[in-house]
Amino acid sequence: MLDLVIEARSASISQQLEVRRILPFRQRRMVGPFIFMDHAGPVKEAPQNVHSLDVLPHPHIGLSTVSYLFGGQVTHRDSLGVEQVIRPGEVNWMTAGRGIAHSERFEDPAALAGGTLEMIQTWVALPEQHEEDAPSFDNYQPGQLPVFTEKGVWMRLIAGDAYGLRNDVRTHSPLFYLHVLLEAGARFGLPREHSERAIYVAKGELECGGQFYREGQMLVFTRGVDPTITARTPATLLLLGGEPLGERFIWWNFVSSRRERIDQAKADWKEGRIILPPNDNEVFIPLPDDKSKPAGMPPPPPEPLS
Repeated sequence: MLDLVIEARSASISQQLEVRRILPFRQRRMVGPFIFMDHAGPVKEAPQNVHSLDVLPHPHIGLSTVSYLFGGQVTHRDSLGVEQVIRPGEVNWMTAGRGIAHSERFEDPAALAGGTLEMIQTWVALPEQHEEDAPSFDNYQPGQLPVFTEKGVWMRLIAGDAYGLRNDVRTHSPLFYLHVLLEAGARFGLPREHSERAIYVAKGELECGGQFYREGQMLVFTRGVDPTITARTPATLLLLGGEPLGERFIWWNFVSSRRERIDQAKADWKEGRIILPPNDNEVFIPLPDDKSKPAGMPPPPPEPLS
């Protein structure tokens, strides 16, 4: 029934922002087109210097970053000149294509009050024919994302299509991505429209096939299996998957179907050919040392802000 259970690992993406990293995993690099998943927060205590949470400008190629918040707010800035505050229930979908740089800053101390800051970021690999597309950015408001409720189940479609739900979030390959809330005792099944499917347990406990699964685990399911999932406690889930794209190389923040394209991206960032956000260009994360940062590892902590 289950291909694999992935245990989230601890990682650091800035001076004081710790995350639980789910994808990539050594035994499972991707689920459908999803190649990366981080769960940040909830941040229990705001640091004395709120900027120590900031993720400084850094580059991407060959993927779309998808940011979704449970609580708090984050300011996104990128090479296109976009400046967008994202709040809970919204989707920031940035397609890197041939190259973009962006930052994520935590600029409102009030948004960190009460341990509410909590964010999920995923990366969706691009099909080969779109890997060199021009970069783009879109923000989608909650009203653009359909919600379904029934028998202790609430779900919002973040992107793609599932359970008969669709929205206008611009994607490049068949996929689904859902935020699901379950009451204790609620039961549901996985969407059948897609061949690769997974559940990430952000909060709570689930039962599936007589086994119990807890917060911080991702359940990856065999093709063709239609399991029944039962919430043992109130639970918050992310469901995701889609159709596989084929092999992808990943190194730091770069994804590509061609290894040599990763090498080009390294040189482009090192030589300044991927431009910084025009409204956030004073500091940036340098290219990590190849020897000490193998594929899939996080960037080094940024230098303190002045």
